[in-house]
Amino acid sequence: MRATSLVIGLVLSSLGSADAAEVRYNTEYSVSLGVLPIARLSFETEVDGGRYTIGGHFRSSGLVDIVKEISAKSSVSGQVDGQRFQPDRYQLEYKDGRKTSTYDVKYRAGSVVETVVEPKPKPRPDTWVPIADGDLNAVLDPIGAFLIPGDADVCSQTLAVYDGESRMDLVLSPKRTEGYSAGKLKGEAVVCGVKYVPKSGYRKGRKDIEYLRSVEGMEIWFAKTATLKLYAPVYARVPTRYGTIYVSAQKFDG
Repeated sequence: MRATSLVIGLVLSSLGSADAAEVRYNTEYSVSLGVLPIARLSFETEVDGGRYTIGGHFRSSGLVDIVKEISAKSSVSGQVDGQRFQPDRYQLEYKDGRKTSTYDVKYRAGSVVETVVEPKPKPRPDTWVPIADGDLNAVLDPIGAFLIPGDADVCSQTLAVYDGESRMDLVLSPKRTEGYSAGKLKGEAVVCGVKYVPKSGYRKGRKDIEYLRSVEGMEIWFAKTATLKLYAPVYARVPTRYGTIYVSAQKFDG
């Protein structure tokens, strides 16, 4: 389900940052559909000199598991360049019930050079919008896309994201500031509206794609991390055809 994979992309981006020395940091998030808790998230970030590795785990919980268990493991590794994380490789293993899909994306100088998907995609329908030449140049992985330098105008960004199948733009726009809490931590967040713009690698007319394209009220709240002074998400509100999904930080490097 594209809405689910978008949410996973959003929440797997939410992580604690580290300084140039060797640092390891864990973060935790809760996911709910309305008032119903549906998943838990945990993340591990490691920075050692000029290299970084980020790993995330998503697992459905509660009543959702009675219907079908959904889980994901994601990782990205690469080079730290100032306040920017430049990926070399992004991997995702996504389990939906008994079905498992894996995505392995390799980057060079900010552009995708190889994508391996297992199992291999079935023949695409005539309504499929293929990845065009140039679509994978200067793109971001679904984790590092949401790490924004601390001196940037955080909500005046268009995030060009590729998740191993689909190429999308997430257009941010300024809305307001809000107080947030993550466990015992309290702080102020910058609230960005989000517009989802599919570019390629999707089936035209698909209901969840069309809903996300037209929906209003999607938000991401960004707060500064304490170590690298980057902006990272502490909260997300994602309307879907099945209800609104909320992602809330329980532990954050604030």
